[in-house]
Amino acid sequence: MNTSAESVSVVLIDDEPLFRQGLRRFFSLSHSDAVVRVQVVGEADSVEQGLDLIQTRKPDMILLDMELPHLNGLDALLHLKEQAYAGDVLVLSAHQDDQWIFLAMQSGAKGYVFKEAVTEQLPAAIATVLAGKIYLAPDVATCFFRRFQDLASQSLPLVKSLHLTEREQDVLYWLVQGEPNTQIARHLFVTVATVKAHLTSIFEKLGVSSRTQAIVKALRLGLVKP
Repeated sequence: MNTSAESVSVVLIDDEPLFRQGLRRFFSLSHSDAVVRVQVVGEADSVEQGLDLIQTRKPDMILLDMELPHLNGLDALLHLKEQAYAGDVLVLSAHQDDQWIFLAMQSGAKGYVFKEAVTEQLPAAIATVLAGKIYLAPDVATCFFRRFQDLASQSLPLVKSLHLTEREQDVLYWLVQGEPNTQIARHLFVTVATVKAHLTSIFEKLGVSSRTQAIVKALRLGLVKP
């Protein structure tokens, strides 16, 4: 038995009970020779339930599905960023399309593992993330950078067509980082009232009515680089 293994507490957020059960069994069977011992301290089948659990259990890591009822994994990542969650988020998802992977990573995930590859990749993914690094298997990385290149070629024309000013782009950048208005004002050396005025203009140009909607749209359009 490996008595020097590092221990990590996790919360599982996935709406498939059998998948959560399979993960628990996988962790229990792999404890004997694991480099990292995983302790599941909570399970949730929705983002709302998961956010409540995270507040009370304060896990080191969250294993997050992307397709969830009502709010999805992207919503969860944005809420966690706004709440300044101190741990790491590792996405375990059946979604393999470029868009989902790119949005998840740009929204704060530290790694992305396809569910079909969980047994082969999850131990390495957890160890990599705990070491302060990003985990993307080669096939996932290909999807991410393919989407990144697509957006890189589109972002400038989109910014011009939306008529976002340079200062509005600055405000949007810090908004996507999860900063509140007071911090955005400090970053840009302006007043909070000025930040609010820029946000009103940004919301109007993006056709949205809330901060979360603005963040999601900015990420989807590639207006803010990772």
